[in-house]
Amino acid sequence: MAEEARWYVVHTYSGYENKVASTLAKTVENRNMQDLIPEILVPTEKVTEVKDNKTREVERKIFPGYVLIKMVLTNDSWYVVRNIRGCTGFVGPDNTKPLPLSEEEVQKLGVEKKNVEVSYKVGDSVNIVDGPFDGFVGTVEEIDTEKNRVRVTINMFGRETPVDLELDQAETVE
Repeated sequence: MAEEARWYVVHTYSGYENKVASTLAKTVENRNMQDLIPEILVPTEKVTEVKDNKTREVERKIFPGYVLIKMVLTNDSWYVVRNIRGCTGFVGPDNTKPLPLSEEEVQKLGVEKKNVEVSYKVGDSVNIVDGPFDGFVGTVEEIDTEKNRVRVTINMFGRETPVDLELDQAETVE
């Protein structure tokens, strides 16, 4: 049933994001609803903060006041999420029927990472198969699987030009 799960955005009171997420996680576990609500996420990022000549890493919420929930929408799952203390409702045109995020929105938010198997390594020649450099052939300079990026050097206008691509935008030359 988790295959039908879609991502929804829930609005919370400001500063209650973690509390809503943990309370919801406990409720899901207590009611044995893991198949209906498999994932609850409060998106954060690490930021380096300089204050009084001291540098420290701080974790900040990317979307303050919002929690992302991957769930199968049923009356039970809707009721459980909607009645968590601190939750003000689902984000969407009306409060009666929540609207899931589109696949494009999920990709842009970076909520789900898609794993791409690469058949090339640094120094290999690759064809660029997607994007503005489609059809170019280049040499792989750097591969960053964490960020889903590859840097390829192509020959454009008689010059070697580095371009950053997603891993699935390049494939090995045969």
